[in-house]
Amino acid sequence: MTTDALVLRHDEAGITTLTLNRPQARNSLSQGMLTALQAAFDAVANDASDRVVILAGAGPAFCAGHDLKEIQAAGYQRDYTERLFADCATLMQTIVNLPKPVIAQVHGIATAAGCQLVASCDLAIAADTAHFATPGVHIGLFCSTPMVALSRNVSPKHAMQMLLTGDMIDAPTALRFGLINEHVFADALHSHTLALARKLADKSALTLATGKAAFYRQAELPLAEAYAYAQQVMVDNLATQDAQEGIAAFIEKRPPTWCGA
Repeated sequence: MTTDALVLRHDEAGITTLTLNRPQARNSLSQGMLTALQAAFDAVANDASDRVVILAGAGPAFCAGHDLKEIQAAGYQRDYTERLFADCATLMQTIVNLPKPVIAQVHGIATAAGCQLVASCDLAIAADTAHFATPGVHIGLFCSTPMVALSRNVSPKHAMQMLLTGDMIDAPTALRFGLINEHVFADALHSHTLALARKLADKSALTLATGKAAFYRQAELPLAEAYAYAQQVMVDNLATQDAQEGIAAFIEKRPPTWCGA
């Protein structure tokens, strides 16, 4: 892939790094960027060698949200905006439904749909200099679609604070709100994120996929139904070769050898 591509891909030892590559536009989500990012995640989903995904941004920012200049240039045509937001919603759900953990590696700003990207990832590591916002209210366009992901990550009061004020929050506040997992010195961001990815890549890919899907599914269910569902997931999980190998390795005090079945 050339450096002119909208999304750069780098693969190493089961870890795929996807890098948004519109640095001159702070990696804003143009229609082209959404299409390229969707294609990249679809390719990862179908590649058994990919175990963990890191989502990063080139240049001074992680992602500044939708490309407002492109929206304006399109004349606010309803057919264009309906496709744009539908494609964005599909992408966010693809990340959630991807059978592999996705880690956001955040620097600079993550605003509007960029903040939505962070909230849609399973984990998020940020530079201590990063800032986050859902600032649509400032321009008369409420961040309604980012709200969906945001409200599934942070408490209702914190989500409403971000959505109604549009104010930037810093990395320590994002950690306190629950939007990110950790913040680290900017020069350690990539190495820290990569270390986390390597830790996940050492696990059974089948177990990670099972657990990720189960986590999001049970969260949608009433308590009794969630327990009934999770009980069946555990029974099915225990029947897999990887679970039985993992238990045997634990008892025998040796590293497990995963087969993905």
